[in-house]
Amino acid sequence: MNGGGSKFFSPLWLLLRTNGLQAWRRLLSFRDQSRLLSAAIMVFVAGYLWLAYLLFYKAMRFVSYFPGLGEVLVERMLFLLFAFLFTMLMLSNLIISFTNLFRNRESTYLLTMPVSTDTIFRWKFIESSILASWAFVFLIAPLVTAFGHSQKAPWHFYPITVTLILLFIVLPTVAGSWFAVLLARFMDRRAFQVAAITVAIGAICYVAFGTAPEQMQDDFEDTRVLGLMDRLLKRTDFAQNPVLPSYWLSSGVLRWLEGAFGSAVFFMLVLLSNVLFFGFLSFTRLGKPFYEAASVVQSRGSLFGHWEWFRKWRDFKGQRRYEIGFLERAFAIFKGWLPGDVRAMLVKDIRVFWRDTTQWGQTLMLFGLLGVYIINLRHFSQQLTAPFWIHVVSYLNLGASALNLATLTTRFVYPQFSLEGRRVWIVGMAPIGLPKVVTAKYWLTTIASLGVTLGLTVLSCHMLQLPWERTVMFALAITVMTLTLNGLAVGLGVLYPNFREENPSKIVSGFGGTFCLVLSFLYIVASVVLLAMGTPWPGASDVDLGKVLFGWVGFGLLSVLLGWVPLKLGLKRAAHFEY
Repeated sequence: MNGGGSKFFSPLWLLLRTNGLQAWRRLLSFRDQSRLLSAAIMVFVAGYLWLAYLLFYKAMRFVSYFPGLGEVLVERMLFLLFAFLFTMLMLSNLIISFTNLFRNRESTYLLTMPVSTDTIFRWKFIESSILASWAFVFLIAPLVTAFGHSQKAPWHFYPITVTLILLFIVLPTVAGSWFAVLLARFMDRRAFQVAAITVAIGAICYVAFGTAPEQMQDDFEDTRVLGLMDRLLKRTDFAQNPVLPSYWLSSGVLRWLEGAFGSAVFFMLVLLSNVLFFGFLSFTRLGKPFYEAASVVQSRGSLFGHWEWFRKWRDFKGQRRYEIGFLERAFAIFKGWLPGDVRAMLVKDIRVFWRDTTQWGQTLMLFGLLGVYIINLRHFSQQLTAPFWIHVVSYLNLGASALNLATLTTRFVYPQFSLEGRRVWIVGMAPIGLPKVVTAKYWLTTIASLGVTLGLTVLSCHMLQLPWERTVMFALAITVMTLTLNGLAVGLGVLYPNFREENPSKIVSGFGGTFCLVLSFLYIVASVVLLAMGTPWPGASDVDLGKVLFGWVGFGLLSVLLGWVPLKLGLKRAAHFEY
């Protein structure tokens, strides 16, 4: 092989080409398995994109109708959106990079091969950025399209915006990978878990007790629209800090839309220069720190393992034996209700979940954001006095809680069966059997998610000062939706398993995970609409019983169709599973 060929077929290029071919062949295999189902998924994805575009477009047109304030509000919402997404992308990249670099069998294997650590880090950097950013691009596409259409942007606005977004997503990837290497080098898994949970609890406590909602005064001057808008804009000034990458992205998009091409190119060059500088540092200088961090991760025990009261063994009659763990003692309470094999299976699943930094970290982030959102509902309850708007916000709150739950079930519940790996035959040959394993996984995830979603829903209803009958109704609705979404995720996870992958992010990115996500979102939208139709609106003179019956019966039938049916099909597939 000549010198040019050897440069072309570099180790990094071989890794990219090999994994790209594997992904493409998996996609073709999914298409060949069921062309009808593949076509249905494509229709659902296209329908979601169109529906999201339509909702964003209507919302932006509605906001732009405010005289003298519409354009300001739209621009400020754009700044806020990209600032929020930058934070989310950085956290997501941190968690995924940590697992992809230090808790990944491929990384461990490559470290034993004659491949430079710089090459390994570069490949994992690219892979982590794709896994963490594809959903961001998928969600942001209809928003950008709706924004451009509502502002009557020219055709060249869209390729420029795409270029800016692609440059933008590199920076949180760089930051996430740097933080992941630092955390792995100086903090073990248990200490990282404790620190993350402490920070999350501290942030929620600060939002809950450190900030107080503003009380509306009776003075006419304080209730004027301009005064309210002025306070609102001041609260969002942080999103216009010139040092934030989200500010560069938003300013570049807005300047190009306004025809100020020179200013837009300036912000594009600012993004490009930062991407080149920090990307160059990552590609050339993080190989050695990555190797040192990987060595530390593979060689050290837990920080708490050296403490006497954290040790799992003790001397007993001259012999060492392991103590019964906390989870075993906790599940021993249900000895009369759960057989021993089921309890052992549940303990195993909880421990595997807790040891996977990616899974519990993203779960903590999702529920933390939902908790902060619900705590901030008190700001609405202080200022919303019209029953109509309280009714609207209550259903929007139900939709937000359900969407968060759908993200959780698709991201963490769907891959649970696949995470058994190629050793699934061992579980299948055991007396417990695969159907019982699937049933145990379903009830474990359902009870765990219901304990959080039901509590947050009741708390949000209390924040909105809803009457008790409405609180019971929303609690019943979120309970049914929790049962349905977990049944959908568990059932599809058994019908479309992927035992070749150990990374949950890659499992979810496949055919079945995408199908589960689309069906979950469509179910939530349809359920919220049906429940809103089946509930009398405040101020209504009479109640249409036919409409109420149609809404609730439709919600029940839809829940059975998308929850119970996939779960039953999954149990049937598990009973006749071929190893």
